[in-house]
Amino acid sequence: MNRLASATSPYLLQHADNPVDWWPWGPDALAEAKRRNVPILLSVGYAACHWCHVMAHESFEDAGTAALMNGHFVNIKVDREERPDIDAVYMAATQAMTGQGGWPMTCFLTPDGEPFHCGTYYPPSPRPGMPSFRQLLAAVAEAWQERPDELLDGAKQIVAHLAEQTGPLQESVVDEAVLAGAVGKLEQEADPVNGGFGRAPKFPPSMVLEFLLRHHERTGSAVALSLVDKSAEAMARGGLYDQLAGGFARYSVDAEWIVPHFEKMLYDNALLLRFYAHLWRRTGSATALRVATGTAEFLFESLRTPEGGFASSLDADTDGVEGLTYVWTPSQLRDVVGDDSAADLFGVTPEGTFEEGASTLRLFGDLPEPLRVKLLEERAKRPQPGRDDKVIASWNGLAITALAEAGVALDRPQWIEWARDAAELLLRVHVVDGRLRRSSRDGVVGESAGVLEDYACVADGFLALHQATGEAKWLTEATRLLDLALAHFASSDVPGAYFDTADDAETLVQRPADPGDNASPSGASALAGALLTASALAGHADAARYREAAEQALRRAGVLAGRVPRFAGHWLSVAEALQAGPVQVAVVGADASLRLAAARGVHGGGIVVAGEPDAPGVPLLADRPLVSGAPAAYVCRGYVCDRPVTSAAELAGRL
Repeated sequence: MNRLASATSPYLLQHADNPVDWWPWGPDALAEAKRRNVPILLSVGYAACHWCHVMAHESFEDAGTAALMNGHFVNIKVDREERPDIDAVYMAATQAMTGQGGWPMTCFLTPDGEPFHCGTYYPPSPRPGMPSFRQLLAAVAEAWQERPDELLDGAKQIVAHLAEQTGPLQESVVDEAVLAGAVGKLEQEADPVNGGFGRAPKFPPSMVLEFLLRHHERTGSAVALSLVDKSAEAMARGGLYDQLAGGFARYSVDAEWIVPHFEKMLYDNALLLRFYAHLWRRTGSATALRVATGTAEFLFESLRTPEGGFASSLDADTDGVEGLTYVWTPSQLRDVVGDDSAADLFGVTPEGTFEEGASTLRLFGDLPEPLRVKLLEERAKRPQPGRDDKVIASWNGLAITALAEAGVALDRPQWIEWARDAAELLLRVHVVDGRLRRSSRDGVVGESAGVLEDYACVADGFLALHQATGEAKWLTEATRLLDLALAHFASSDVPGAYFDTADDAETLVQRPADPGDNASPSGASALAGALLTASALAGHADAARYREAAEQALRRAGVLAGRVPRFAGHWLSVAEALQAGPVQVAVVGADASLRLAAARGVHGGGIVVAGEPDAPGVPLLADRPLVSGAPAAYVCRGYVCDRPVTSAAELAGRL
């Protein structure tokens, strides 16, 4: 019996009609494996994953394959976005066994959940160096029947090995030398021709670019800014960015940003919206303004849910065909425009850059708005990709931060309202008995407990909303979440170290604690950033302990930041904010020009709050009166304050 029909996850619902007797993860599934004395087949993926769809069509929808699975295993399907803790534990095992990881992830476990064989995608027919999925099923079933003790012993050794490899990092400061060294390493790893870092496949390095921009702001480094400009321009003009509807795809399969893997993820677009808004704030780049605006509108038009939150992703495939919605031929463009001007503008050639003579759209000039709208209207007539409409707490936190900060800097009050709506949804739906839940769908909260990144990113979003609105409520809710995170996720043995799951969460074979920044900030780095921001916003009683906790957490990232800065982008951004500040700007009185000058002049990681003097629950506005009855701005750096200013021009000069 397939037990996924009542799931809240769209990914699990994609498999609800499989002939496989799927179970959702839970104690009942593990108990069934013990009762039958058979291994667990754990399959982990997500709704927008192209190869997850491929393996589903080839294997999980096949009656013969399903019969093998049902006869010899208890089959568990997990949405990695709902249960990042399960994904982290078994991805670590997969990488340890195979040297690589990815999705779909296929793991074979003992009835106690200990892994003894792991891999990723398996084809329906054998390939060089890779068995077919049916061959693998048969081999594992035979091994379990003939030598179970060997598999059980091997699984325990794997769990012990993982425990040895995943301890907290040694303390190491992230000081000026580490920050400058990180810039030097990134310069060495940068692609000088195409922008970005490393070779194909190429992922948008949003957090690394945010760090480099902050480093330039603080030090004036021309190297840091050149790395930022090169990557930002290349990504914005390449196929990675949707030139018609806005928003970024997950990654580029080539080094030139031409052909994307077409799924669009909320976390990527939230982080990139924030970065491009900050880039525009610092440089006035027309490209940055275009992309920030287009990405914010993409979030609203394509990912916003009826409840006010933001959906997780858009699929890579449309009707089972990757990129079907997005690619064009010269004749298709000619039919809409009437000549070859659009093909020239977008680099669409008869040979094509994608498949079967079709091309992705890249931008080789300025895009007239009427042309964009005309082509987008034509594209809307095509089949559209599916949407995973579950709301993930941490990713919505990232979106709230981006929309609130960008909305203030670019003077787009509607974006701040979108951020507020998402924040209200999280408070209304995701907070259950005082604790945060990971996901919801259609306004109904899921069962999965929030992990560290949820508490940290949502708190950071609330802090950004507090700054954007001046409302005390968001500071109160943010610090409540931070206090819960400090109480339930901190290591009791190692100061500054954090686990990704709470001390009262479900016990897995390992308690995950990954400090590295990857596609999104690690839970620990997100927490450090939120704590540092809170220390500049909270009252004196809390400011010192939040800053101390942030500094302590950052000391655990020194080795990571120094050796592999590409996987410590958010840590490095936090370290830059720590070096530069705190920089606090309090704007008292109703003066829009002062507020805008503050928002546009402050460096990354700086704090701006506007409101009436001594507004209740807003510590930064306390004891800061109007100046001769006029609105004023107070600028403080490192706990030293300048005299207040009353003109936007003077404030811009101060910043």
